[in-house]
Amino acid sequence: MKKKLLAGIIISALLVYLSVRGIRFADVRAAFQSVRPGYAAMAMLMMVITQLLRSVRWGVILRPLEKISQLTLFAVTSVGFLAIVSIPARIGELARPFLLSRKSSLSMSAALGTIVIERVFDSLAVLLIFALTFLWMPFPAWVVNSGILFLGLTLMLIAVIALFLVKKEWGFRLAGPLLRRVPERHQPRLAHFMDQFISSFATMSDPWRLSGLFAFSIFIWVTNSITIFLMFGAFGLKLSYLAAVVTLVILLIGIAIPAAPGFIGNWHFACVLALGLFGINKAEALTYAIVYHFLSIVVVLVLGLAFLPLNRFSMADLRKALPERPSA
Repeated sequence: MKKKLLAGIIISALLVYLSVRGIRFADVRAAFQSVRPGYAAMAMLMMVITQLLRSVRWGVILRPLEKISQLTLFAVTSVGFLAIVSIPARIGELARPFLLSRKSSLSMSAALGTIVIERVFDSLAVLLIFALTFLWMPFPAWVVNSGILFLGLTLMLIAVIALFLVKKEWGFRLAGPLLRRVPERHQPRLAHFMDQFISSFATMSDPWRLSGLFAFSIFIWVTNSITIFLMFGAFGLKLSYLAAVVTLVILLIGIAIPAAPGFIGNWHFACVLALGLFGINKAEALTYAIVYHFLSIVVVLVLGLAFLPLNRFSMADLRKALPERPSA
């Protein structure tokens, strides 16, 4: 993990350098002074609403497995997102399933499976938004290529889920080489982990639930783009809602780059690239990125710390909840 953290810090440092290169900091200071607090406050409110919507959707995904109170889901979601921005190497992604397993009868592996389902719906919603936006505004080649790669990975993940849903034994047969790489004494634990993980895919077998979750996911990402649009208003940028959607797509590509905790560097570089497509000068784009990132982190910190006392965990807890890794 230390190597991954070091690599992430180096990548972040490089992207920060690329973001600030050639900028006059007097222009950045002037852009800070032009921020409109009212729009910024509305953007923060929309961030809270988006997090609430995410917890509601998670409850819908979980319902075939167990009905869990909305307050519990919102609390766990809030602490989980705090972990994601605080813990390196994306290990924070394990916090939500771990905390849920402690507050319900679900196993860690089944809860983790619901997070994978959530990511599938997020990916499909973003890809649809990306495709529709492309009809009105051609993206640069690197964005299109990233979208194609993203689509390919999403389709592969859906194919794996579909295989386990239709023929679980075939899926385990394909996973055989992975199981055999694990020391024999740990193989039963890993097999049980995988079985529980796959059981969470039950929510994917109902077409009506699938369509509802897909529509809900699109709505969640629309609220994300509204946040970006409100942040345009905070800086007095005369940009359309379409520009907010384009910025969202490029920002998602940017934060997918493994970097230091908190998306430092990749968030800022992506915003600078996106706003540059619409003629926004680099200093103003960087200031936008800094303020938007800061407000996002504040919302995550406030919500996460508010619920942390009743949802404590440690790195050791996360490691113990997972099966042994395969040997090299």
